[in-house]
Amino acid sequence: MTKFLILRFSSIGDIILTTPVVRCLKKQYPDAEVHFVTKKSYKTLVENNPYIDKYFLLEDSLNDLIKHLKLEQYDYVIDLHNNLRTRIIKLRLGVKSYSFDKINFQKWLLVKFKKNIMPKVHIVDRNLKTIEHLGIQNDNQGLDYFIPEKDVLPADWLPENFRNTYAVYAIGGQHETKKLPLNKMIELCKTIQLPLVLIGGKEDSEQAEKLIAAFGNEGNKLILNTCGKCNLNQSASLIKEATIVYTHDTGMMHVAAAFKKKVISIWGNTVPEFGMYPYQTNFVSLEVKHLACRPCSKIGYNKCPLGHFKCMNEMKFESLK
Repeated sequence: MTKFLILRFSSIGDIILTTPVVRCLKKQYPDAEVHFVTKKSYKTLVENNPYIDKYFLLEDSLNDLIKHLKLEQYDYVIDLHNNLRTRIIKLRLGVKSYSFDKINFQKWLLVKFKKNIMPKVHIVDRNLKTIEHLGIQNDNQGLDYFIPEKDVLPADWLPENFRNTYAVYAIGGQHETKKLPLNKMIELCKTIQLPLVLIGGKEDSEQAEKLIAAFGNEGNKLILNTCGKCNLNQSASLIKEATIVYTHDTGMMHVAAAFKKKVISIWGNTVPEFGMYPYQTNFVSLEVKHLACRPCSKIGYNKCPLGHFKCMNEMKFESLK
């Protein structure tokens, strides 16, 4: 029996973007075992995936993790993270490995000099290219996200006037420069005619309340704050039943793509040209193009390095009306 080990430690979006590799491996090598390693904090993204036979979680000790992995006697390691720790794992396991090409030089050129020689290929297809020598082909089924039954929110969880149709706005983001400031969030929400469900973590709840307060005198504006009240799977459940999803460049954008939702993706300091736009779903990208400073990072910052934050402050929403 062939045994595959897939490595991807973080984060939400990046792990979701590996799901076609997991599925295609399992379906095209049905007698093989597919194992996955990630950080403990991302357990929920792998524990419910039926295409993963076994998963391992990185906690405090890389050495302890490697000891457990050695016992499995893998045939192949598929490294979709390609950092120092995954290189140590590959070296210590000493088996045939395939590693994702991070094309860091091309990304550096785009960030540093705004010279775009990035391949016009989605990162999912680049992930799959990592294992093309195994004969794996893209089944074009898109991304996967599996919600356990215990986290599927019942229809009556939402207020009655949200139950027929609603939009979701994922207001969070790992970095401030990926998120609209409050005044621009208000502008965006004015264009949304459907009842609106706000999703995010506990850290987003205060911003959500400020957003709702801005519409306090508009009795016909239905907005529900679920930030910090739902776990990741429950937020995914809300996305799954939504009519449309508005989202910054975050993991929730990829959750929405997994459920084939129409996505309005909002781009600040990052750009779709990095290859991480919504995969195989209907989407619209909102961005302020032709700024000389953009992209300023492939990840993000806590504040705009130049202080003006034009990539979000100059965002226009007329096309959504």
